[in-house]
Amino acid sequence: MKRKIIEIDQEKCTGCGKCIPNCPEGALQIIDGKARLISDLFCDGLGACIGECPAGAIHTVEREAEPYDEARVMETIARQGTNTIIAHLKHLKSHGEFKLFDIAVNYLKEHDIPVPKLPHTGCPGSLMKRFAAQKADNNTIAGGASTLRQWPIQLKLLNPGAEYFDNADLLISADCVAHAYGSFHRELLNGRILIVFCPKLDTDIDGYVEKLSQIFQRHEIKSVTIARMGVPCCGGTVMIVNKALELAGKAIPVTVKTIGIDGSPRD
Repeated sequence: MKRKIIEIDQEKCTGCGKCIPNCPEGALQIIDGKARLISDLFCDGLGACIGECPAGAIHTVEREAEPYDEARVMETIARQGTNTIIAHLKHLKSHGEFKLFDIAVNYLKEHDIPVPKLPHTGCPGSLMKRFAAQKADNNTIAGGASTLRQWPIQLKLLNPGAEYFDNADLLISADCVAHAYGSFHRELLNGRILIVFCPKLDTDIDGYVEKLSQIFQRHEIKSVTIARMGVPCCGGTVMIVNKALELAGKAIPVTVKTIGIDGSPRD
């Protein structure tokens, strides 16, 4: 199968070994003075080792590789003790790999190994959460219920590997739309996963294009609804999504909803 996996530039690698502790899966070893990927089965392709390489010798590529085997990895992880188990579980969770996380936890339970409690580090506002998946009916929404299905929602904070993107209908909205449009929850957000940003005031537009393209590449997205304001600067919302789709090489059905500054729908 073709998937993401790390690749080591042997010319750049100095054999310092700083990548090894950051690969609790055991996919890396120092052999003949160089870091080597010893098994495709043990490399999840998430790249925890990349940031620890002072020589910049490690990067991810997409190539034919054996499927990553979380259960096989856990055989190695479990033997290395509680701290290694915690590091591995945090690694999976921080990348939104909830399916692999569940496999790892089930392995621990099946082998009577205590499942450690993971502390949350960092900003509480970026803590990934999934909410109830069912759609709300109009009566519930009219009573003030939210139809938000996940957190965070701001593109800069989103993890492109998050499981809630699987088979999702996306609502990609400019920041102002929710404030201007009274039927935002009932007509736009209900049943969709939300991504918000401001195409005028946010500064990392290239980063937004790249992150959206990763979401499109890594998940089966059923549809994209773009919600923008009817002012010229908000046209960047559509441009960013189109560039991301082009970069990802994906053809996903896209619908554009335009809202006037008085809160009225334009289409």
